[in-house]
Amino acid sequence: MRRRLQSAVELRVRLVLFWLALGSAVAARGSQHGIPLGVVKLWASAFGGEIKSIATKYSGSQLLQKKCKEYERTVQTEEADGAKLVQSISEKMAEMFRSKSQAAQRLVEAAEEAHLQHEENPELQYEYFNAVLINEVDEDGNSVELGGEFILEPNDHFNNLSVNLSLSVVQVPTNMYNKDPDIVNGVYWSEALNKVFVDNFEKDPSLIWQYFGSAKGFFRQYPGVKWHPDEHGVISFDCRNRKWYIQAATSPKDVVILVDVSGSMKGLRLTIARQTVSSILDTLGDDDFFNIIAYNQEIHYVEPCLNGTLVQADKTNKDHFRSHLDRLFAKGLGLLGDALTEAFTILSEFNQAGRGSECSQAIMLVTDGATEMYDDVFEKYNWPERKVRIFPYLIGRESAFADNLKWMACANKGYFSQISTLADVQENVIRYLHVMSRPKVIDHKHDTVWTEAYVDQALAQAHKLSARHGPNPMTTVAMPVFSTKNETKNQGILLGVVGIDIPIQDLMKTVPKHKLGIHGYAFAVTNNGYILMHPDLRHLYQNGQKRRKAQYSSVDLSEVEWEDSDNYLRNAMVNRKTGTFSMDVKRTVDNGKRVLSMHNDYYFTDIEGTPYSIGVALSQGHGKQFFKGNVSLEAGLRDLDQPGVALANEWTYCNTDEHHEHRYLSQVQAIKLYLTGRKPHLKCDRELIQQVLFDAVITAPLKTYWTGLALNKSENPDKGVEIAFLGTRTGLSRTNLFVVPEQLTNQNLLRGEDNEGVFNADHFPLWYKRAAEQVPGTFVYSIPFSAAQDNKSVVLASTAIQLQDDRKSPIVASVGIQMKLEFFQRKFWTASRQCNALDGKCSISCDNEDIKCYLIDNNGIILVSEDHSQTRLFFGEVEGAVMNKLLLMGSFKRITLYDYQALCKEYVGSSDSARTLLNPFSAVKWLISEIILRGPYSHANCRSDSPPDHPYFQVTPDVTFNLPAIQKDHPR
Repeated sequence: MRRRLQSAVELRVRLVLFWLALGSAVAARGSQHGIPLGVVKLWASAFGGEIKSIATKYSGSQLLQKKCKEYERTVQTEEADGAKLVQSISEKMAEMFRSKSQAAQRLVEAAEEAHLQHEENPELQYEYFNAVLINEVDEDGNSVELGGEFILEPNDHFNNLSVNLSLSVVQVPTNMYNKDPDIVNGVYWSEALNKVFVDNFEKDPSLIWQYFGSAKGFFRQYPGVKWHPDEHGVISFDCRNRKWYIQAATSPKDVVILVDVSGSMKGLRLTIARQTVSSILDTLGDDDFFNIIAYNQEIHYVEPCLNGTLVQADKTNKDHFRSHLDRLFAKGLGLLGDALTEAFTILSEFNQAGRGSECSQAIMLVTDGATEMYDDVFEKYNWPERKVRIFPYLIGRESAFADNLKWMACANKGYFSQISTLADVQENVIRYLHVMSRPKVIDHKHDTVWTEAYVDQALAQAHKLSARHGPNPMTTVAMPVFSTKNETKNQGILLGVVGIDIPIQDLMKTVPKHKLGIHGYAFAVTNNGYILMHPDLRHLYQNGQKRRKAQYSSVDLSEVEWEDSDNYLRNAMVNRKTGTFSMDVKRTVDNGKRVLSMHNDYYFTDIEGTPYSIGVALSQGHGKQFFKGNVSLEAGLRDLDQPGVALANEWTYCNTDEHHEHRYLSQVQAIKLYLTGRKPHLKCDRELIQQVLFDAVITAPLKTYWTGLALNKSENPDKGVEIAFLGTRTGLSRTNLFVVPEQLTNQNLLRGEDNEGVFNADHFPLWYKRAAEQVPGTFVYSIPFSAAQDNKSVVLASTAIQLQDDRKSPIVASVGIQMKLEFFQRKFWTASRQCNALDGKCSISCDNEDIKCYLIDNNGIILVSEDHSQTRLFFGEVEGAVMNKLLLMGSFKRITLYDYQALCKEYVGSSDSARTLLNPFSAVKWLISEIILRGPYSHANCRSDSPPDHPYFQVTPDVTFNLPAIQKDHPR
């Protein structure tokens, strides 16, 4: 209950009962309808006592606690060694990455040998399986050219997508001719990769997509799969502008793009120029740096606040600059000499300061002509070393001034291209990559490249390969393929790039979740500090759409581990150091509705052979305490085989991916075959399995106990309690139904569809995590959001079972029940009608018209209200003044969280607002966000990603905002 805030003349009193776990209440007073504190205490005691009695009885918590006591002296407890643990994970990941890299190396060797043996034949006729045309027929029912019958069968390893495991297919961009001699010759000699694709997959059945992207434009993919054009009949995918191709083909580079905006560039030429610049930006990656300068008789930086410098070519920066291109307009004369001088000066100063890529440098010149050769500028700034390559792009059909541009390219180790139409842009822009790759090709450096985490939606099968909760991010290992023919060896000819995708889920399988504790987790970052994997990385919008965010692949570690204000953790991992670090953290759960405060110890090191670093976070207290128990193999297998027993689907007890025949085994089946010796080739975690068997034995008595309750007709007559459940530290779970499945209020809870309610690769169930943070023996109650939204409301009650009475003692398991919300609320309303009157007639209850009662949990979420629509709302949204009073009283405390991944809706001003280029305030605002507030690798976003039933906050792009998180301030 809360103190009454209305004046004495008001008749309506709002009564609040809060935090069921403590059963405490605050009296409302100061009203002519005063409510005695003793009455409220009676209500709280009656309801709290009964509901806890129900939860204790049906969960069997006391029985399990007693069983744990029996084994207390036989188990061995120990504290986790974080440094040893992170080193072990690093070695496992390095081995996995090494095997993928070796598979890519085999593809490179096969491709180079096949090309070496091939003689180019301009007249070559060769029918190949075109990814778009396979299994297509004409009006007469005959196979179309480059089509033919191509056997496709569903394969569960590829999410039941129909594939061909014997052959690859070839995709050619829509703007290219399928039977161009260069394409046909390349497809012909690259057929040799089919055998290597198959051999690689047989050696490592965990592989998914293997491919070769040709410098000529075609894309060979294994296993073979049919591609489908979009609604316009187009496939926009061009392998040469994908990150994995660009990173493998070229070295990191510093680029200055010069755009001619003189009067002669008006109209279509300026449109083509904008598209050309945009396409150049598409070829730049996170290891590159750039700037864009527009010139006429003056120098105009496209972003005025970033003059005289370069910025990292991440997606946020590229999109920001790209948005300014439409604001360019043509007028005046074009003084190219001044623009070239400015570009050379930037590149020189940036390089001398030890910033940027410290590798290749280039100037991209987008113009409709040059009246001079500007040899004096090149002689002063670029000769004789010629460190900066010049790539002129002549815009338009006229060639009057082409000679000077061609001379510039040849004199500065560049390449000249003429772009006459918008359709010519992409093909001509890409050509510079092969020139930039020449030093690497001549040196024959087969650098292994690893990308950041990404989802390539351009691939036709990407949508079909979406995981249950949206597209599954992956990283790619890529290597360049060179021509090794003697006659062309010194010309530095790049043939293409091979690539192999590695799902991030495969990385997570190498992490022993049972050794991380309930709140512990593993995470990895790239050399740029971007997150490769992290349980708090939210790459999808949370509005119910399985759609990725624009900057999902460039979320910096500092945006998730934001409590590290000095970026010590981030910088150490980017610099590939090994060490430890500790800090207080706050983690949100339940879709951001609740917060857990912890003190984490971080352990980190590099992953050999990759640009990645791996870290492990362990929460202090019980989070670092573990125990080992022993039971007989016979007893363990017997109790593991009971009905209602399951293991975490995303945990790795046995590696069932290594052999095709193991792929159809469940983890329980695999464990049985492994322990009985019937599958000697299975690779299993014996230590984990031993603890699974222990958990199966120690929890087995609950099965008999629950069955007895279910068979007793006098128990649970109104079927208010529907399920009893438990989960253990090893991912083992047991469930028991007290009603027939068809009568369950919500059949999706505690199943795979309930993401936060089950064991996942990166987290324990929510009911487990919340229970672990309470006083032993205390039940926590919640209404799952998914259930409330579907109008299938249930209440979950759970409590943690500890090995010993000490608060730091290891958590053995969490047990609980699922009950109908209607049953739970009915118990509350019944309790609120009690009083101490001798005659049993109570003058005050929640039925009174002038009293309104709420039951709220320790995070301020409403569990019971007369208005059912308020259930699961934050109490502050319904009774803001009351919530403020509870904060002042110290009943709750406000916790401020900064959500750097959140997006908020940007409210655009009047349509006649000044252009950003001409508006210094807008530019300064962006610059503050870019450089000062968020640091050089992280950026502000603009669109709300808050859960839909939390209030949105309108913010400007240069400030962060916080979401309200309320937690009950209670004693331990």
